[in-house]
Amino acid sequence: MGHRSRLSTLLIDAPRGEADRAAGFWAQALGVPARPVPGEEQFLSLRGVLPDHTLAVQAVDDAPRYHVDIETDDVEAETARLVGLGAVEVSRWLECVTLRAPGGHLLCVIPRHSDQETFDRLAQTWD
Repeated sequence: MGHRSRLSTLLIDAPRGEADRAAGFWAQALGVPARPVPGEEQFLSLRGVLPDHTLAVQAVDDAPRYHVDIETDDVEAETARLVGLGAVEVSRWLECVTLRAPGGHLLCVIPRHSDQETFDRLAQTWD
């Protein structure tokens, strides 16, 4: 059996000095609270907006943008699969790999972080 992966997260990247204000805006616009993620102070979660997925504001030292995370049970295999499809590796941080997809959009390949039931129900299997 191959590895598995799924689109798990939509991140609203905001410059570090604007992140709290951006999170406040999105919280009010979407009708949910913006809550800090314990142990990951750069994230403010907007839980409940996307069923089975994560939506959060991320403080970044870069320009504002959106990016997605693909969670997987094998970061190296998923990275290789996406590079084979045309993505280019940009950087690595902890266990995560940042890629630039054709068209210029950023995405991150991350270890599974959703609960096992959600991952099992929604992940695709790749050979």
